[in-house]
Amino acid sequence: MSEAVREPLGMKMYRAASRVAGPLAGVVLNRRARAGKEDLSRISERRGYSDRQRPDGPLVWIHGASVGESLSIIPLVEHLLEKRPALHFLVTTGTVTSAAMMEKRLPAGAFHQYIPLDLPVYVDAFLDHWRPDAALFVESEFWPNLILGARRRATFMALINGRVSPSSYDSWRRQPRAIKFLLSKFDAIVAQDHQNAERLMTLAAREVDMFGNLKNAAPPLPADEAEIEHLRATTAGRTVWLAASTQPGEEETIFAAHQLLKAEYPNLLTIIAPRHPHRGEEVASIAQDQGLKSARRATSQPIEEITDVYIADTLGELGIFYRLTDIAFVGGGIIPKGGHNPLEPARLGAAILHGPHTFNFVETYSDMRKTGGAALVRNERDLATALRRLFADSKTRAAMAAAAKHSAEQNAEKVLNDLSATLIDRIDAAVGAS
Repeated sequence: MSEAVREPLGMKMYRAASRVAGPLAGVVLNRRARAGKEDLSRISERRGYSDRQRPDGPLVWIHGASVGESLSIIPLVEHLLEKRPALHFLVTTGTVTSAAMMEKRLPAGAFHQYIPLDLPVYVDAFLDHWRPDAALFVESEFWPNLILGARRRATFMALINGRVSPSSYDSWRRQPRAIKFLLSKFDAIVAQDHQNAERLMTLAAREVDMFGNLKNAAPPLPADEAEIEHLRATTAGRTVWLAASTQPGEEETIFAAHQLLKAEYPNLLTIIAPRHPHRGEEVASIAQDQGLKSARRATSQPIEEITDVYIADTLGELGIFYRLTDIAFVGGGIIPKGGHNPLEPARLGAAILHGPHTFNFVETYSDMRKTGGAALVRNERDLATALRRLFADSKTRAAMAAAAKHSAEQNAEKVLNDLSATLIDRIDAAVGAS
């Protein structure tokens, strides 16, 4: 751990306010539960309580906010369990979608819980129950009470696959003492790429390691082969492409591109998988406003000849649709959201299209474009032009998909091995000291 850094006044004020925010937090949780954003059957976990008993023996706690972070954790957990089978892994996330994925995909020896809200009473209940020997925070989860509470209990703490978006970096630069104080609590900081390493070094005023993006090592998304074959039969003879992980403000661009291509490709089918499946009805309404016929998977509406848009608004099925088509637009980049993970479709043989705002994966997208595996589109005309080229030229489409897959797989094992080697001795020491 770096030298002691005094807690700034603003941080003290935040923590003081959070001590009395319990009633408000309860209202927020109930509102989110009514909106389907919380799991009512496990809502107590968000308050730091669990029906599950702590396992006997050493416990490593890993926290990632949502789906992308949690999926990147899986190969690391598997790798560490292979080397140290006596370890137990508690994996926490904060979203319903990520929880569903973790329940299906975590290996034996690891289990999932929801992360508590960042209130001292909730955090203390969580940490008193689980008593982690080591704590690993993934990417950019800088919750003060969680970090400080974990520091008091865990012998070893690390920030892994660290990331600070440009906007967050600008914000933290205005609070330099606060972020330096939080980052000083980590014994090790490992960034996911060179740009994030530079940002974290500036904010922490200390050395930062960098081995590459842990998401490079994530396994391919699972899929039901029978369902893939069913959908292939249903869409046979049609020109099909996928827009995945779309955010509000992007569907209009995607549907406008569909309209530009519809005269040339009258059998065109656009499959769209919104980043948040609960937006299915909203996406259907946007399609209707643009004069397109849609069908929603969540309500079991079939794909018919007149269907222009198939909305894949279900949990845990994105692997099906990445396998169904070899062209994937990855969302989050048409609007300044930072872009979503292109490695998932790349591993499954898709040519990648993306928007200009990809600061969450700058080096990943840059490397993919350099090898010809991805192409940048800025608006509906760019998107329609790129799709037209890929629809018309199967050789270009195949070469682009192959380049994307090679880029995704090239450094996966190296990232995992280097990160594991850095962590394992420190975890061993933490377990021995407990």
